Amino acid sequence: MAKYIFVTGGVVSSLGKGLTMAAIGMLLESRGIRVGMQKLDPYINVDPGTMSPYQHGEVYVTDDGAETDLDLGHYERYTDARISRASNITTGRIYSNVIEKERKGEYLGATVQVVPHITNEIKAAVLKMATDDVDVVLTEIGGTVGDIESLPFLEAIRQFGLEQGRDRVMFIHLTLLPFLRASGEIKTKPSQHSVAQLRQIGIQPDVLICRTEREVESDMKRKLGLFCNVPFDSVIIEPDVEHTIYEVPVILMKQGLDEQIMHRLQLSGRERHMQPWIDMIEQVKTTTDTVEIAVVGKYIALHDSYKSIYESLAHAGIANGVKVRFRKIDAEKVERDGAEPWLEGAHALLVPGGFGPRGVEGMILAIKWARENKMPFFGICLGLQVATIEFARHMCGLSRAHSTEMDKSTPDPVIDLMSEQQGVDRMGGTMRLGAYPCDLVAGTLAREMYGADRISERHRHRFEVNNAYRKALEAKGLVFSGNYAEKGLAEIIEYPDHPWFLAVQFHPEFQSKPLRAHPIFKGFVRAAVTHRDVLAKSGKPSVRMEPT
Repeated sequence: MAKYIFVTGGVVSSLGKGLTMAAIGMLLESRGIRVGMQKLDPYINVDPGTMSPYQHGEVYVTDDGAETDLDLGHYERYTDARISRASNITTGRIYSNVIEKERKGEYLGATVQVVPHITNEIKAAVLKMATDDVDVVLTEIGGTVGDIESLPFLEAIRQFGLEQGRDRVMFIHLTLLPFLRASGEIKTKPSQHSVAQLRQIGIQPDVLICRTEREVESDMKRKLGLFCNVPFDSVIIEPDVEHTIYEVPVILMKQGLDEQIMHRLQLSGRERHMQPWIDMIEQVKTTTDTVEIAVVGKYIALHDSYKSIYESLAHAGIANGVKVRFRKIDAEKVERDGAEPWLEGAHALLVPGGFGPRGVEGMILAIKWARENKMPFFGICLGLQVATIEFARHMCGLSRAHSTEMDKSTPDPVIDLMSEQQGVDRMGGTMRLGAYPCDLVAGTLAREMYGADRISERHRHRFEVNNAYRKALEAKGLVFSGNYAEKGLAEIIEYPDHPWFLAVQFHPEFQSKPLRAHPIFKGFVRAAVTHRDVLAKSGKPSVRMEPT
C-alpha cells in the first residue's frame, strides 16, 4: 500500500514548494522508492490553460493533454514520476466534479456541503495517485496556510491523515525565515505563527523546512523546533542556492531528510545513488565557458512564462560543457528598433510560443536577421509559424503572408486554423493538446538530432502550416522534416541553406532533464557555440545591448 507525503507552505507564496517537493521525490527515487507527484491548486479555474502567462507563468502540458501548473515541470525534471491529468487538481475541477455528481443525483438527496462532499472529492483525487507502481505519493498543497481558499484542501488532508493512519502519512511544512537588514536579524516568529495556524486546523508538521538567505545557527533551529513542536533534527534549513536550483536535493540530502522520511514511513530501499547528480552540479559550478542565446518573445517580463525553455537551454549547456546566458528581448522592441541593435553579438536566436498579434512583426524581423546573418535559429510553436511567415514573405515573394490568427483578411494565409478547431467556441482545454507521433525525414537535421525515424512530442496549439502553400515554400528551399502523417500536419521545418535553422510546432522543452538534455536543445546550443567561435575568429565583438 502506498504511503503519503503532503507538502504545505507558510508565511509567503513563491517559496519554492514545488521545487522542494521535486527534490524530495528525487531523493526517494535515488533510494529505489517509486514516487507519484501531485499538486492541489486552490484557484477556481479548472486548469491554468486560460490564465495569462504574466499571472501564472507557463502552462505545462502532460502527455495525456492536461494543461497544468508549471510546478509539474519541476516534478518531471527532477524525477521519473509519471505525470498526468491526475497530477494537477484545482478547486475548479473539484467543484465541477461535485456539481456534476449532484446533478446526476449521486448524493441521494443529501445537502451537498464543503464537508464532507468537497473534502471527500479532494481525498479521492489523492487516492487516485496510489497506483500499483507507486510506493509514495507526494502531494503539494498550493497557496499559503491562512489563505481562505486553501482551507478545504487542508481540512481534506487532515482527515486523510486520520483515516490512513499516522504510520502511512507524513506532513512537511515549508516556511520562510525573513532577514531584517535594519536589525541584522533572522526572525522565526512568522514561521511560528504559520505552524500555529496549521496546528489549529489539526495538522502537526513532521518536518519543518525553512527557506532563508542567511546562515542559521543551531540555537535558532532549536528554538524553531521547540515552538513548532518539531524535533531538532527535523528542522531542515534550505538556503538560497548560489549556482543552480539543482543543488536543492543535495542540500536536503546532507541534512538527512531522505533518511528521516524512510524511517518515519517505514520504507525499505537501497543506498542513495546520487553521484551522477552531484557530478553534474560540480560541473555547473566550475564551468566558465559561456554562450549567449537571444530569446525574442511576447512574455519576456516574467521569467516563469518560459520556465521550461530556460531550463532546457541550461540542460543543453550542461551537455555541451558551457553555461548558457539569456538575452531576453521583448519582441515589440525589435519591432520598434529593428533586429540588429538587439541581436548583434548574440550567438543564437530562439523564438518561443505565444498567442495573439502583439510582437509578431518583431519576431519576423528577428528571424529574418538570423536567417540572413547565418545565426543559429530555433523556433517553438508560434516560433515555427512566424518562421514560416517570414520565409513566405521574404523568400517566396508573398509580401502579405500571415496567420489568420493575426490577420483574418490576409491574401496568403500560410498559417491557418486547424480543421478540427473550426467552430470551437470554448477556450479551456480545446486546443490540440498532449503527445502525438511525428515521422522524421531521412537526411534532415531533425533526423540527425533525434537519431530516430519516429518521435513523440507534446503540443498546445490551434493553428498550423497551411498545406496549400507547402509546394511554394519547398520550391524556395524550406524542408518539412517532421510530419504527423495521420492528419498531414507539418511538425518540423528547417532551411538547409543555413548552418542551423529549425523550428517545431510542438513543445520539446517539456521532455528535457538536467542529465538528459533534449536532443534539439542540445544540438541548438552546440550550434550556438560554433557560431560564437566563428564570430570570435572574424573579430566581431560580442556586443550586449540591455533592454530599456
